[in-house]
Amino acid sequence: MSKFARIIGTGSYLPPKVVTNDDLSKTIDTTNEWITTRTGIQERRIVENESTCDLAEIAAKNALEMAGINANELDLIILATTTPDKIFPATATMLQNALGANCPAFDLQSVCAGFIFALTTAEQYIKTGAASKVLVVGSETLSRIVNWKDRSTAVLFGDGAGAVVLEGSKETGILHSKLFSDGSYLSSLQVSNERINEVGFIEMAGNEVFKIAVNRLSTLAENTLKACNMTSEQLDWMVPHQANIRIISAVAKRIKMPMNKVIVTLPKHGNTSAASIPLALDIAVRDGRIQKGHNLLLEGIGGGFSWGSVLLKF
Repeated sequence: MSKFARIIGTGSYLPPKVVTNDDLSKTIDTTNEWITTRTGIQERRIVENESTCDLAEIAAKNALEMAGINANELDLIILATTTPDKIFPATATMLQNALGANCPAFDLQSVCAGFIFALTTAEQYIKTGAASKVLVVGSETLSRIVNWKDRSTAVLFGDGAGAVVLEGSKETGILHSKLFSDGSYLSSLQVSNERINEVGFIEMAGNEVFKIAVNRLSTLAENTLKACNMTSEQLDWMVPHQANIRIISAVAKRIKMPMNKVIVTLPKHGNTSAASIPLALDIAVRDGRIQKGHNLLLEGIGGGFSWGSVLLKF
């Protein structure tokens, strides 16, 4: 039985179509200055002829390549997504087939906290000995459920995918993980459909979501460091969910984490929900900022509300 679940490979993928703030200003009542000032977002990627599984497949292959393993060596695939390609079967099984893997695969839905929930679930499989190699993917095509006439939400979201390969190891990996949910805030951030087979649109009470996110994530970050007997000075990087630069900055300030030690991809990606953390992680790994042995704090919060953190040694 392995003591740690350790990340051995990361991957990501963004669809090629770029939609800038200026592009949006031509169809809704907004401006580049308005969006950038309030969110930090400058542009986002939008799918044209690609599915959630298509994005996940490319990100997964990139992660497998970095890990140096084949898909047939995987013991489990967990796909975090809010935008599955079908009600059923699970998009994870489509991914499993596309990769040529021979293992169980399932979807996990926890919106923007989805990757943290999936990563924590994968960790449990590894620590109990039920799996030794697990692929965890966050993949979203949120443009399918955005009301492009609603400037309060249309400016926020984008499409993309990120992935990691976890392996059981005696070498230090995930040190601490913690998950929370509070269903009393359902109406603050939800999709408007009344029936499961209806396609609805994202609805959000922005001010309320901001306050909840800052409070919950700041408290969680403080408690996570305390549980690991660490200070923010011992962290090399924070890799947060990329929702709003003001949320990210407020949490960093609360735990005395300088912004030059926070991975921020929000300006170019927008909010990609379950994909945002693994996307940011992969980019920082590949550009050399995140290196082996670094201490990382990953945090995410999503509709529901659900939120969680993972502290790990890369």
